[in-house]
Amino acid sequence: MNSLTVPPLDPNLRVAVFDGGMPKDHALSDWVTCHTTDNLGEPIDEGEKHGLGVTSALLFGSLNHGKPLQRPSAFVDHFRVLDRKSLTDPQEDYFDVLERISAILESRRYQFVNFSIGPDLPIEDDEVHVWTAKLDQLFSDGETLATSAAGNSGEADHDSGNARIQAPSDGVNLLGVGAADSQGEEWTRAEYSSVGPGRSPGIVKPDLVTFGGSQDNPFWILDATSSQTIVPTAGTSFASPNVLRMALGVRAHLGPTIRPLALRALLLHHAQPGTHHKHDVGWGRVSENIEDLVVCEPGTAHVVYQGLLDPAKYLRAQIPTPAGALQGKIEISATFCYATETDPKDPINYTRAGLEVIYRPHRLKRGKTSQLHADSKPFFQASERGLPESKLRADAFKWETTLKVTKTFQSASLQDPVFDIHYNARLGGARTLSAPPIRYALVVTVRSKTMLDMYDRIVARYRTQLQPLVPIIQIPIKT
Repeated sequence: MNSLTVPPLDPNLRVAVFDGGMPKDHALSDWVTCHTTDNLGEPIDEGEKHGLGVTSALLFGSLNHGKPLQRPSAFVDHFRVLDRKSLTDPQEDYFDVLERISAILESRRYQFVNFSIGPDLPIEDDEVHVWTAKLDQLFSDGETLATSAAGNSGEADHDSGNARIQAPSDGVNLLGVGAADSQGEEWTRAEYSSVGPGRSPGIVKPDLVTFGGSQDNPFWILDATSSQTIVPTAGTSFASPNVLRMALGVRAHLGPTIRPLALRALLLHHAQPGTHHKHDVGWGRVSENIEDLVVCEPGTAHVVYQGLLDPAKYLRAQIPTPAGALQGKIEISATFCYATETDPKDPINYTRAGLEVIYRPHRLKRGKTSQLHADSKPFFQASERGLPESKLRADAFKWETTLKVTKTFQSASLQDPVFDIHYNARLGGARTLSAPPIRYALVVTVRSKTMLDMYDRIVARYRTQLQPLVPIIQIPIKT
């Protein structure tokens, strides 16, 4: 491999990796600072090789023979949290490892974190693992994008649940990442990649997949013994930092205006499921091309909302459309993400925040339910408001931290459509008004096959309300 000694795209960006350490003579010292924690024993050779591979995937993705390294987006703080004692953990819960991780995260603030280690155990519906409970708590403020490998148990028995995702990728405040077997148009879940469903809430797990390698199409990482050699591998351990690499690329290009939760929403919004089941790929495979996440094609406009929601209050989010009459069919895609405090002692009511999203498509059509507001129509819900709690759980995923839907409408049915967002807080399963605000992000895409100037017309109409996200550095566009 050709060497690269330039600084990252954004020298102010730092991402934390918790893993097995790095070999002493690794070739990534220009971008990586290695740390060890107190009272840590001797490193594991395989752990250091794993840590190097994970960090290589975070910086560069899957490497290509004979091609130069791409410029990374951020610096990396690599924390070795494994030692030889980790090999003899009788229950494979690794509580001491979690304590080391928690001590670091409680003393330092990181907006980007990757976990490609964790307990080698499938999740259970009636119990939240301590790894998940602790990390969900640490990331409940929504200020960190934390990616976690889903696990490599996908070839175990599915009926018994042994193939299910592993902690902490089941966390509602973490992005659980599975592996796809290809970067090409034809792809599927890698056979080893652990499957869903996750626990409810958090039913759609893994959240998404990206290329993690396979036997026939490996993921290439730096060799631990030679900086000029790359070696094949595969695993969700490499898919997880590969996804975080894409988020870091978007953040480096768009700057600090876009927050970690909005980056999570962008990744999920643009993930494409193909024909695959959610249990296999979650919301889908995310593109490894930055332009697919941020560039508006002809006839398309992407809008990102981000901020705070107060309990028991409503927030109105405009679904932007051009001024004047619309033409043809209009496709609207929306993805909500929010962070929440959790209650690990109550797995059934695990999330302490839920969103009720009311879609009002036409501002002049009102009267069926209220003269004050336009009539509502189903969007995320299977039917109208006023459903019992049991129906809301089944149909509206009221307590899920991710909502994602795409629907097509006749243009005549739309005039200044909006989402009215209501934050419901609960404690012990009961409603409460004493909860703190929660951080949210919403990505909306409006698409038309006939109105190819959609973006320009929306920008002109909302120039005093919406701020275009202008890259602070040039986005590399493939030709």
